[in-house]
Amino acid sequence: MKISVRNLEPTKVRLTITVDQEELEPHLNDARKSIANQINVPGFRKGHVPGKIVDQRVGYAAVVGEAVNEAVPEFYNNAIEEKNLRPMAQPVLDLKDVPAEKNDGVKLKFTAEVEIRPSFELPELEGMTVEVEKPEVKAEDVDARLAALQQRFGTLVGVDRPAAEGDYANINLEAVINGETVDSQDGISYELGAGNMLDGIDEALTGLSAGEKTTFTAKLAAGEHEGEEAEVKVTLNSVKTMELPELNDDFAQDASEFDTLDELKADITKQLESESEGRQANAARDAFLEKVVEGLEIPVPKGLLAEHTEEHLRNMGKTVDNATAEEKKEASESAEKEMRDQILLDTLAEKMDVQVSQSDVMNFLASVAQQYGMDPNNFINSIIQGGQLPSAVQEVARSKGLLTAMRAVTFKDTEGNVVDLSRFLGSDEDEASDEDQSVAAASAAAAVADEVASADAE
Repeated sequence: MKISVRNLEPTKVRLTITVDQEELEPHLNDARKSIANQINVPGFRKGHVPGKIVDQRVGYAAVVGEAVNEAVPEFYNNAIEEKNLRPMAQPVLDLKDVPAEKNDGVKLKFTAEVEIRPSFELPELEGMTVEVEKPEVKAEDVDARLAALQQRFGTLVGVDRPAAEGDYANINLEAVINGETVDSQDGISYELGAGNMLDGIDEALTGLSAGEKTTFTAKLAAGEHEGEEAEVKVTLNSVKTMELPELNDDFAQDASEFDTLDELKADITKQLESESEGRQANAARDAFLEKVVEGLEIPVPKGLLAEHTEEHLRNMGKTVDNATAEEKKEASESAEKEMRDQILLDTLAEKMDVQVSQSDVMNFLASVAQQYGMDPNNFINSIIQGGQLPSAVQEVARSKGLLTAMRAVTFKDTEGNVVDLSRFLGSDEDEASDEDQSVAAASAAAAVADEVASADAE
């Protein structure tokens, strides 16, 4: 087999593949056997018709046609492997020459245009130092968490005064457009100042007493008339304020398993420290990737970028035709970053010589199923039946490659202290657990699960 490669773009090549007759012959024989099972020839049992007779009955060209359908993908894959190319998309195949008669001297020749992963040199990881922010838990952070807990145990108490910010108002709303009521809701509870309802409602309710009404103008935020300006009539039914329990040992006993407020605060501090370390691990991952790509130009396949951009637009509820220029730019930039990250992670996995076992993939898929409350066996079967197993393998390889690469460098905080991330990265001897691997692959796992869930819904 003769293979020539022409670079069309930094991420696109055209292979021209010429196959010798002796290489094609096994495929011709397979085609003859397949055809022999489909035809009836007097004097021969079905499936036992000699190849020469098959050629005579259906024609040599028909045999070649059958053989080519099976042979071309195999020859293409062999060529890709021989030339050490890494396809990122399906190839566009084009038959150029096909033998029509036996021994006519014509060799099977075809081209394959395909977008590939670009090649680039990653920096040496040995001796690399990456700086990451030092995690810090402040007293106000503990106070804020404690206040949120206190709020959960608060009690709403009615007050006989005008509504003010922070109060809880029970209201009736009626939206009117051109004299016609388009929406109405009664008994809505709303916290003044929360900012999660119609624009202008805080100003309208402030100073209003129970039983009073007012009207204001606002754009509707949802429903059939979303975005349209309406006259909104609001009736204030009641005003309540939140009475909070006193922060003391009794509160600690009611709100937790601890006997004293000091013990509760210590536990909150410990939780915040753990969360802060998790955020530091994520920040370390991002800082590491930024360090690795410093000075690198990573081109992105144009065709794939266009496809991914359209996918991002669909997720935004838009299409190429109705999206604004700003929305198209946002979708394109998001798709490009996502693809560059994937290309980088694939290259890292290759550099770190990552090996993915069957148990790695099964454990990964089982952990994803658990995150989404799915039955692991059903989820894994859906992945396999949907032809998504290679994608799952790729995600596991990316995760393992990133974790292995991060273990090869030194992380230091802004004060120069070495940061121990072994809780999240595991070790070379004892690789990170599935839960820890999700630090690197959570978004990818979610994408796989969402794709399968969507497929099941359809």
